[in-house]
Amino acid sequence: MPELPEVETVRRGLAPHVIGRQIATVVVREARLRWPVPASLPADLQGQRILAVDRRGKYLLLRMSGGDTVLVHLGMSGRLRVFDALPAPAKHDHVDWTFVGGGGLRLNDPRRFGAVLHWPQSQTGHALLDHLGPEPFDDAFSGAYLYARSRGKQVATKSFLMDGRTVVGCGNIYAAESLFRARVRPTLPAGKLSLPACERLVVAARAVLRSAIEQGGTTLRDFAGADGLAGYFQQDLLVYGREGQPCRVCGTTLKGQRIGQRASVWCPKCQR
Repeated sequence: MPELPEVETVRRGLAPHVIGRQIATVVVREARLRWPVPASLPADLQGQRILAVDRRGKYLLLRMSGGDTVLVHLGMSGRLRVFDALPAPAKHDHVDWTFVGGGGLRLNDPRRFGAVLHWPQSQTGHALLDHLGPEPFDDAFSGAYLYARSRGKQVATKSFLMDGRTVVGCGNIYAAESLFRARVRPTLPAGKLSLPACERLVVAARAVLRSAIEQGGTTLRDFAGADGLAGYFQQDLLVYGREGQPCRVCGTTLKGQRIGQRASVWCPKCQR
């Protein structure tokens, strides 16, 4: 599933090509995504310009000239690409935005776990965003914040870090890598985290996510950016997907276990 670095890569790739473009038409070929595409979307967006492309967590937010927002989620396998000239639609090409003057934007989503939703200006919040924790690069995400929020929690630290109510963006890959760099065992109950450990985790999470964004995300299966190119962060993975292999820091055999139904790998020596 595309995580924060992958979605941010898409956002950065789209923005220069779509900001300022006026929408001529919206074509919905398959409305049955994770949540139904609103039937009114084509009429709501026709003639409007895209003023900005923002991101909140794993959601892309297309800010429209009329004051409304289009909320896009890529789900498990979605791709949002921009074209100078839209090619003939292929299988799983579910939504097109065509631009005045040519070209357009296309959502391809084989598994249909993504979403394209209309967020009207009159609606002050959105149910999919209101519960989200701070962005990892915001000042609100600090060691003190993480320490305070973790008090009394028995859930494993890895699950705690992956909870979008704690912080957005630390999916399975990035939580595993952050915990390794912070020297924190993923099975440690979150309530036992020390303040120094929380401070290390914040620094590590930011470094991991920043590096992943700079490298265009992580391509393990089918992620590609807005230009169709794969990301390269997988070349820097130190623990994720390396169960049974030697730690690249100390040489100890990496241990694997399922934590919160997710595959987890760590070094029993570096992450005591």
